Amino acid sequence: MIYGTFKEETRNRFLCQVTIDSKDVECYIPSSCRLGNFIDMKGRIVLLKRNQAKDARTKYAVYAVKIKNEFILLNLSQANRIIEEALSKRRFSFLGLRRQIVREKKIGGYKSDLYIEDTKTIIEIKSILSFQKAALFPTVYSERGIKQLAQLSSLLDEGFKVCYLFASFSHHVRKIQINNGIEEYARLFNVCLEKGMTVYGITLKMKNGCPLIHSTIPVLVG
Repeated sequence: MIYGTFKEETRNRFLCQVTIDSKDVECYIPSSCRLGNFIDMKGRIVLLKRNQAKDARTKYAVYAVKIKNEFILLNLSQANRIIEEALSKRRFSFLGLRRQIVREKKIGGYKSDLYIEDTKTIIEIKSILSFQKAALFPTVYSERGIKQLAQLSSLLDEGFKVCYLFASFSHHVRKIQINNGIEEYARLFNVCLEKGMTVYGITLKMKNGCPLIHSTIPVLVG
């Protein structure tokens, strides 16, 4: 990994310009949303990771940003891996037996982030990039998120267990609030809760360049 200074996001939301050794270099941003929606990135120190794919368009990907003398992970796709590696630990004991874990298992028309075959438990992971103490989710209307909840509701009826897991990439977040302003999402979320869906919130923190689970935080509904 190397350091650079963030210059600007480009029209392509997956690309940006980073100054490395006085040269502007096009880099990849592994995020489906514009970082500018959450934080002013201009002039901030970023940690860059070399792209491993031979056919990658860019040499580097933005991995983390320095805020208040510490790095905050920006690679939202890392959440699934971090949680999978931690599933065997005591903090996830509420999930029961966790010996057979499968990534992206398809169940009908639904694809899980993680699936525990021992207990037929679906884990749906939502990454949150917020720098407020109370993080709102979702921040915008998402047809995909609503469709997922409808599918999870049906799977709960079929006897599957569901854990809806929020992962905040900033450990300064103290709680997660479900956005009741997006009525259909909030309604379906409550329907799934009534059917037995469990909800869990965690924060992540970088330690020696490695993202780890830092703490458990409450998820507030209503």
